[in-house]
Amino acid sequence: MDKIAVFPGSFDPITKGHESVIKRALPLFDKLYIAIGINADKKDFFPIEKRMEWINQVFKDYSTVEVIKYEGLTVDLCKKIKAKYILRGLRTSADFEFERSIGQINKKLFSDIETVFILTAPEHTSLNSSIVRDILKHGGDANQFVPEGIDLSA
Repeated sequence: MDKIAVFPGSFDPITKGHESVIKRALPLFDKLYIAIGINADKKDFFPIEKRMEWINQVFKDYSTVEVIKYEGLTVDLCKKIKAKYILRGLRTSADFEFERSIGQINKKLFSDIETVFILTAPEHTSLNSSIVRDILKHGGDANQFVPEGIDLSA
């Protein structure tokens, strides 16, 4: 049986922290879906098509990575694509508490699912998409915080 994982998020935009977690997780799984969640209650900074394009560009040389978009519960997506693992990156103890709660609820909703946590690299602990968006909103250059080849000003 293939080990299929889903890494859900908004990736608005993808950061070097996301990239690091994904690359470090790849040896653990046969297939990794980077799943961009569509949330009607949230206003996106970058269009979903642009985010998908960037992620596809970053992982173009990784045949086990596929970028998809989805609506609804992550566990429902997992059932649909036969994923048994949800990948999450942890930056801080606050992230752990938040993600632990979600992971436990997901387990109640879909008993076959396991949540796998990967700690962020120390240099990415303070980095998240919200910070990148804030830099951009205020006219700053945030390109150093996103994977190589992504130009946020374009």
